[in-house]
Amino acid sequence: MIEFLGKTSFDFIGKRNISFVISAIISVVGMFAIIEMVRGTANMGIDFTGGTSIQLKFDKAVPIADARKALHNGGIAEFELQEVKEGNKLLVKLPRKSALAVGKAAEIVPAAFTKSFPGIQVTVDSTTEIGPSIGDKLRKDTIIAVAISMLGIICYIAWRFDFKFGIGAVVATLHDVLAMFAAYYLTGKEFNLLFITAVLTIAGYSLTDTVVVFDRIRENMHKDLKGSLHKIFNSSINEVLSRSIITSLTTFLAAISLFIFGGEVIHDFSFALLIGIVVGIYSSVFIASPIVLMLEEKSLDKVQATPAKPVKA
Repeated sequence: MIEFLGKTSFDFIGKRNISFVISAIISVVGMFAIIEMVRGTANMGIDFTGGTSIQLKFDKAVPIADARKALHNGGIAEFELQEVKEGNKLLVKLPRKSALAVGKAAEIVPAAFTKSFPGIQVTVDSTTEIGPSIGDKLRKDTIIAVAISMLGIICYIAWRFDFKFGIGAVVATLHDVLAMFAAYYLTGKEFNLLFITAVLTIAGYSLTDTVVVFDRIRENMHKDLKGSLHKIFNSSINEVLSRSIITSLTTFLAAISLFIFGGEVIHDFSFALLIGIVVGIYSSVFIASPIVLMLEEKSLDKVQATPAKPVKA
């Protein structure tokens, strides 16, 4: 592996109190976002609230600003409009609360464009309707899926390493998930199934980086049984720092390419990936490792505080 930074000796563990405060603030915002999502008051996509999605194809390009005016002039007040760059297509999403979300939306929306652009032919590519019961079920299933993934992580790490390592991995992964929810909520982006896909993707990515750090920590703990835990954890993180930065950087470059050139449809998905990659490497260093260290120190203190049993003659 290329030594991106060379030999480093940063005191990551010494900054754990600062990182815990920052992460606590991020986590609180993320939990608030999840509460708002469960209540249905966040910026929810039609995947969770129900509604109608209509993809339209035009024989000539239609500026998105003019498209918005056409929908407003057609009496459609609430909608989301996305531009699909290839093929002169537009995606119109109508929430459940819209009067057009059920019924004749597939007729009224194209008619609005035909009226405003009489010289342009409009074709309905696809229409998707999601009922409120399906949206509610998807929202509940999303929370369950994230919870099950957290349980699976702690079981795997506990089996692969130790239960203390499993707790650290779960807290770090949960932190990454909450950070993504917080970023989406603060930027006003729409919570939809693509976002949940990004959340589960980053959960797995973050776990991979955490396992690499944990593996080096365990290896060094076996080499230096009597060494300072603080020093062992710090040196282990520094030893894999170049590897973590290189792998995260290559993944980040791929995600930012999707963000810039991927088009409107996966723009929010790639945004979630970018946030997740950054917080993933942060949590492996500043959350997972310090938590395991605290648990190891607490376990060691208990062993030392336990009085030795007298040996019978």
